[in-house]
Amino acid sequence: MEIRQLRYFVAIAETGGFGRAARSLNIVQAAVSQDIQRLERELGLRLFDRSTRHVRLTAAGARLLPEAEAVLQAVDRTRRIAADLSSGRDGTIRLGVGRAFDRQVGDLLTRLNSELPDFRIEPVRATRADRLARVPTGDLDAAIVRDVRPPRELAAARLWTDQVLAVLPAAHSAAAQEAVPVAALADLALRLAPREANPPFHDLIMRVCDDAGLSPRLGEPFTTLQGMLHDVGSGEQSWTAFYPLDEPPDVPGVVVRPLAGVTVDTYLITRPDDESPAVRRLLDHLTSSPRVTDASGRPS
Repeated sequence: MEIRQLRYFVAIAETGGFGRAARSLNIVQAAVSQDIQRLERELGLRLFDRSTRHVRLTAAGARLLPEAEAVLQAVDRTRRIAADLSSGRDGTIRLGVGRAFDRQVGDLLTRLNSELPDFRIEPVRATRADRLARVPTGDLDAAIVRDVRPPRELAAARLWTDQVLAVLPAAHSAAAQEAVPVAALADLALRLAPREANPPFHDLIMRVCDDAGLSPRLGEPFTTLQGMLHDVGSGEQSWTAFYPLDEPPDVPGVVVRPLAGVTVDTYLITRPDDESPAVRRLLDHLTSSPRVTDASGRPS
């Protein structure tokens, strides 16, 4: 049984004749007649009662007609879906994202769902190390990573740049500045999370200090931003740096200022040999209007 034969069968039933069916299909009548005869022999059933004036479905033909129509609809639907997948208009992307809440990533996913309604983004929450490891294996189609330059074996497209922010006492002399140079914080203890918690960011801040000729006095390890804000607001003479995952809360005695000249990039990473239409479409869509964010996280 061939799809062509089912199309001929349905066309004859719809038009009421072999000649009319042939004309609607833009083929010769003999081809329609021969294929229907082959189909009837294969099924062991007579599908039509033929006369010189009328062609009518037999009881068996009437019973099989809705089944044939369903098959043809499924075939057409399969071809449409395949065409959409091939062109990237339809598809599913397993996108690695961080485990912590990140307002900008959340906004990005919301925007993608709105702008690409026929496209399914499946967020997969994982550590940065896991995201970097799972893209090359194909376990993830793509991943968003921040504050680390992806390995050379991965393709990286910069999505946006975040301004690194500094938390410091409101009474400190540097608090009056619009953007705080790291050298102006030399008299404060620097509180950072242990390096193993975030090696790229830890190394970035230490490198910025070194470039400024500052050997920072390290305070207690940074644990949470809320805890740090509370400690500084309570009079602790220390500072820390972070990038904005969300709007920091207002705490009396504390100011949050851009750390002058210090930014972190956010990248979309993929496999360089991945020619999947869905991945190509995601890349094209995201990189068509790259954004840079200001200290508040708003597009500039």
